[in-house]
Amino acid sequence: MADENTTMDESAVETDVETAAGAVTYPTAPGHQVNVRSGPGTHHRLIKVLPYNTRVPIRCQRHGEKVSGPYGTTDIWDSIAPGQYVSDAYVRTGSDGMVTVPCG
Repeated sequence: MADENTTMDESAVETDVETAAGAVTYPTAPGHQVNVRSGPGTHHRLIKVLPYNTRVPIRCQRHGEKVSGPYGTTDIWDSIAPGQYVSDAYVRTGSDGMVTVPCG
């Protein structure tokens, strides 16, 4: 929680990761429509494309195909729903590593 002395810019940074209905959500890369795949790689079936400026929950993460994007090159894939994965290279988690539990 920001105190009264927090500037607007600091407050905006603090809200990059929000909690909605008890789930932490993370912003996707601005200016990108992000592909959602059935598994952790581009060879997996395309399920849908997320619209610009989407926030996603990360249920768990797993290693898969290495992908380059706005947030670097990584082999981490984020599970946003059962059987739905997005590359962590397109999600602003604030970390180069995993931010939650590995997928089972």
